[in-house]
Amino acid sequence: MIRFVLAVTLTLFATLPARAEIDILEVESPGGFKAWLVEEHSIPFVALELRFRGGTSLDAPGKRGAINLMTALLEEGAGEMDSQAFTIATESLAAEFRFRAHDDAVAISVKVLTENRAEAMELLRQALIEPRFDEDAIERVRSQVLAGIMSDATDPEAMASRRFHELAFGDHPYGSVSDGTVDSVTALSRDDLTAAHGAVLGQDRVFASAVGDITAEELTDLLDTLLGELPATGAPLAERIDYSLDGGLTLVDFDTPQSVILFGQRGLERHDPDFFPAYVMAQILGGGGFSSRLMEEVREKRGLTYGIGAYLYPMDLSEMFMGMTSTVNARAGETVAVIRDEWLRLAEDGVSAEELERAQTYLTGAYPLRFDGNGRIANILVGMQMDALTPDYIRTRNDRINAVTVEDIQRVASELVDLDGLHFVVVGKPEGLEATN
Repeated sequence: MIRFVLAVTLTLFATLPARAEIDILEVESPGGFKAWLVEEHSIPFVALELRFRGGTSLDAPGKRGAINLMTALLEEGAGEMDSQAFTIATESLAAEFRFRAHDDAVAISVKVLTENRAEAMELLRQALIEPRFDEDAIERVRSQVLAGIMSDATDPEAMASRRFHELAFGDHPYGSVSDGTVDSVTALSRDDLTAAHGAVLGQDRVFASAVGDITAEELTDLLDTLLGELPATGAPLAERIDYSLDGGLTLVDFDTPQSVILFGQRGLERHDPDFFPAYVMAQILGGGGFSSRLMEEVREKRGLTYGIGAYLYPMDLSEMFMGMTSTVNARAGETVAVIRDEWLRLAEDGVSAEELERAQTYLTGAYPLRFDGNGRIANILVGMQMDALTPDYIRTRNDRINAVTVEDIQRVASELVDLDGLHFVVVGKPEGLEATN
């Protein structure tokens, strides 16, 4: 019955009008924890989002994959409850916990009915403060992680991404897969996981937001209860690294009928004054839908692929301008040539007024659609905090998109788009291509 009520609640909220005009209250708890709150009391349901800066980039030397494995174990028993008991308790409350580890953050998402909030948050507190890391749970989850690593070893997209990051970032954490390797994950001990927990879940790096049926006072009390027993500080954050991959082409030989093509160059910091012109430019070149230049030239005109995209990729410690596609081996050389031609055309000619207007219409129209549920709004709000944005960004973002001019994009394209710095990693048996390294 509880499951049914929660399902109905989620469905009802999903039908509320999508909107980007929301009232954000900035709160601070007596313990000093800051959060953003959107109160919505019409439905007895709340979403809480926590994010700890640093993520898997805080793995200790030789312990790659420890933070990823530790994060996966947070819901595998806490306090006096083993994994099975914790799962039963969570399900009995119709609560949803999600624990995820990324390069730059460990993210924790919670959805729960108001009537069960206190009990669910006590479960979360125990998961954060008192994870058990039982040996049987470690071995079970370790085996799942290892299965994923071995699967990725023969997945062309994963292979391309892994090789590109190795070339671009070397020994930096960005240069290796956050899941770790078979050897590194196999060697991880319980002590390594305990150390990883202390390294990333520190009070000094947490960001929080809540959306739904909760008041400011309730939220601040909750934050102190949830986070007050965590270590005051975590491990030092990883150093910034500049993208350093020169232009060229790397081939990864793999027996598959299609070649996966990953391409990229240096990018732009999120707070660069030219970020918005670059963002709109990237939409025109390779954004979603069928109206981008790459989709037009690579798919529509030549039928070389089912899909292709390009996007700005700003991370906490570096930034890239990336894209990906796949095509039959026989036409890989042609596909790379078309991408290079479009890179050059963008750098030399910029974009047209019609392309700019179409991109602005799409970007501004799609933005409110992101705010279509408590959980998604909470996620967006935490992301904004981590990007050092202010609450009024939601109101002003579309104005910034619409303020971009053709001349802005021409200038940015001439400075940022770098054909000589464009590097391709191709996985497969491509024809018509020769490696440059």
